[in-house]
Amino acid sequence: MAISLKKGQKVDLTKTNPGLKKVLVGLGWDTNKYDGGHSFDLDAAAFLTGENGKAGSDADFVFYNNKTHASESVIHMGDSLTGEGAGDDEQVIVELDKVPAEIQKISFTVTIHEAAERSQNFGQVSNAFIRVVNEASNEELIRYDLGEDFSIETAIVVAELYRHSGEWKFNAVGSGFEGGLAALCKNFGIDAG
Repeated sequence: MAISLKKGQKVDLTKTNPGLKKVLVGLGWDTNKYDGGHSFDLDAAAFLTGENGKAGSDADFVFYNNKTHASESVIHMGDSLTGEGAGDDEQVIVELDKVPAEIQKISFTVTIHEAAERSQNFGQVSNAFIRVVNEASNEELIRYDLGEDFSIETAIVVAELYRHSGEWKFNAVGSGFEGGLAALCKNFGIDAG
């Protein structure tokens, strides 16, 4: 049975699941009634950061244009342009024992592609969630449903996996940003210019 979290809650991942090596991180969402004439294209990404919360380089930003981290520890499974249907809209595979030692945290984010041009924001998105699945057994271990806390934000840090005392933990962050991907990249020390 998956552990269901609320914003700000943290839970052990590897300590409570001994031998866990590989997880699938699934992100999903629906869009509310919206008549702006444009479809929604939400993009999931992962930022691999050090102790200081900053990425070492652009290569530590894993997304639809850079699907595999150099260590092959984090792999983006591809961009869903529509978010149609039930279940995960985008997925990221994380091989925990392959993550380089200098990486202390993997932050999972969702942004709205061309949000400003399309007059879109997360107030128009519903049923957003992130879930962590044991890749070997297909068992859902953790789930965080974001709720309807957002209005004008165009980027969200959904959750993070982070190292603590030799184990991996999960933090349900749910923190929104205005300014889309550029603001998010700046937050993690990457120049999106």
